[in-house]
Amino acid sequence: MTSTVPASLTRTAEDAALQAVLLDMDGTLVDTEGFWWDAEVEVFADLGHRLDEAWRDVVVGGPMTRSAGYLIEVTGADVSLDELTVLLNDRFEKRIGRGVPLMPGAERLLAELAGHGIPTALVSASHRRIIDQVLESLRPHRFGLTVAGDEVSRTKPNPEPYLVAAAGLGAAPERCAVIEDTATGVAAAEAAGCRVVAVPSVAPIAPAPGRQVVGSLEEVDLAFLRRLVSAPY
Repeated sequence: MTSTVPASLTRTAEDAALQAVLLDMDGTLVDTEGFWWDAEVEVFADLGHRLDEAWRDVVVGGPMTRSAGYLIEVTGADVSLDELTVLLNDRFEKRIGRGVPLMPGAERLLAELAGHGIPTALVSASHRRIIDQVLESLRPHRFGLTVAGDEVSRTKPNPEPYLVAAAGLGAAPERCAVIEDTATGVAAAEAAGCRVVAVPSVAPIAPAPGRQVVGSLEEVDLAFLRRLVSAPY
């Protein structure tokens, strides 16, 4: 039997196969988005300013420069961006030093991906000093690559971190599944051409072509990710 579908429009099983899984860290694998906000509240209190809860949705998931810069602007705090970055990282490190809780389903999913030999990368807007500390809870050997926010020229929502991760694992972006918890991270992954699973942590995220929204990582397994990557838009 001869196919009536033009060859240029067909996708073989190999073409549609999942090549790699790229995962965000804060709020996706570890329950630390609240830690960041607490650190910001405490640091600004020390500087004599009270943060409005409404600003939390603005800074969540963003790169340190954007989040810190925004908070300096809205509070008028007398502190430079470089000084504030150090203060926030120091305060956050103290908090995670007391333990980092994993998100529901994270341990099972990482174990499943490792067990099936799926190339996996951790892609975070957090700085390297933070990632290396959190990795102790996530088990660093599970990741073939980690990309920190201070190791790329443009971090999320720019696609560079996900393009760097895909290239580092030898994968095509369109055959990578990305798991993210914020609109900023989703925008970065989709701009890179990846398929996305959104697990909203603070602010809601709407479904879209090439994107699945779930309530928890407990809904995500390897079969789910393979279907996501192989499905047509």
